[in-house]
Amino acid sequence: MGKLLENLHLTLIVGFILAIGLMMGFHADTLTAVVAFRYLHVFFGILWIGLLYYFNFVQIPTMPSIPAELKPGVGKYIAPKALFFFRWGAALTVLTGLIVAMLSGYLVEALSLSDGFQLIGIGMWLALIMAFNVWFIIWPNQKRALGLVEADDASKAKSARTAMLASRTNTLLSIPMLYAMASFQSLGS
Repeated sequence: MGKLLENLHLTLIVGFILAIGLMMGFHADTLTAVVAFRYLHVFFGILWIGLLYYFNFVQIPTMPSIPAELKPGVGKYIAPKALFFFRWGAALTVLTGLIVAMLSGYLVEALSLSDGFQLIGIGMWLALIMAFNVWFIIWPNQKRALGLVEADDASKAKSARTAMLASRTNTLLSIPMLYAMASFQSLGS
């Protein structure tokens, strides 16, 4: 069991096999593409928002107290890997969410905030804004701040602040977004 759990990719594969087994065992007759994509949407959403909260609740507030000689370890090894899963979690959350809305027949109604779909539509627009922030504000600025691309010290500092403010914006937006998504699933419009 230790060998399985020591390998992240193998752990994920076995986890998905178990999830598929549950789907087939309990819902083989009612399993639809919507159910499968909704499951993936939730999985990727947890990955995305979990990392958003890690950055904002743990990494950003802790960085000032980390000794200067240890900070490069975070910037060189931890942050780039976390940002990889963060940005792809965002992209796949949005993609699977749009697929769920399309397969469920409410994509246009939600995005246009039509009657009965305002709540999910607001949640979708908040998620789209957040994903835009991830890919077009946070990630380009983090690349400079972490030294993944050439930048002078002043640009690095400015980029770190810009990335942090965009990340905090996403944290702020995630709270009503999660309410809109969860409530729509339970309450409808």
